[in-house]
Amino acid sequence: MDLLDWKDKLGAAFDVPVNENNNESTPEPEAPADALTQQGKQMINIVLEKKGRNGKQATIVTDLNLDDETLKDLASELKRHCGVGGSARGGEILIQGDARNKVLAFLKGKGFKARII
Repeated sequence: MDLLDWKDKLGAAFDVPVNENNNESTPEPEAPADALTQQGKQMINIVLEKKGRNGKQATIVTDLNLDDETLKDLASELKRHCGVGGSARGGEILIQGDARNKVLAFLKGKGFKARII
């Protein structure tokens, strides 16, 4: 009869691979997902900001867990849909002006869960 280490049993119970070298379980870090796999999983917030912009409004799309290339592609589509300028960096998309309703309709049409705050 082969006895298992308690870490092996714990790893088997929770389907976590056990590292053979140092007997510590190391779950894989979650990589940023592409747009197709994130759709419908996470709530995306749409916010209107005025501070620090000399009174001009900007629509900010936050809580996007996408890699940089996918984020830029989504921002490009969103800017074209709204007919305005903007930028994408750091997991956020900035759209010039108050376009909250257009952004919400676009994201819901793409299958994302979104809300206006």
